[in-house]
Amino acid sequence: MSSLPFFSEPVSAGFPSPAQGYLDEHLDLNRLCIRHPASTFLLRVEGDSMVDAGIYSGDILIVDRSLEAVAGDVVVASLEGEFTVKELQLLPVPMLKPRNAAYAPILIGEEGLDLFGVVTFSLHTLRGGRRLPAGE
Repeated sequence: MSSLPFFSEPVSAGFPSPAQGYLDEHLDLNRLCIRHPASTFLLRVEGDSMVDAGIYSGDILIVDRSLEAVAGDVVVASLEGEFTVKELQLLPVPMLKPRNAAYAPILIGEEGLDLFGVVTFSLHTLRGGRRLPAGE
């Protein structure tokens, strides 16, 4: 991906700011979102177990396999041969915690956890509910 124009002036999510933003530089989304290219993967979300974390079905997750997961990280783990995305909780007991009250936590047994990687970014489409085509 080539770099994109970047306005350094923050955009207000409250009352509009009278300050004008000026184009300061170009921002490369690869450099911003992907710290370890050789160990970074993109995965598409299916399901709604993480909606309270702002992760929705159809979103694209940027997952870094080189990072060591810590409590509170959103992680991708393999359970019975299938990927799941959940929040890693270690205390009082290790578990994968969904961020939707309709789902139960998944306790991590003595066999441990097959962790795929740590989610570093989520790409979420806002316009008209359109999502990226599967081939892109």
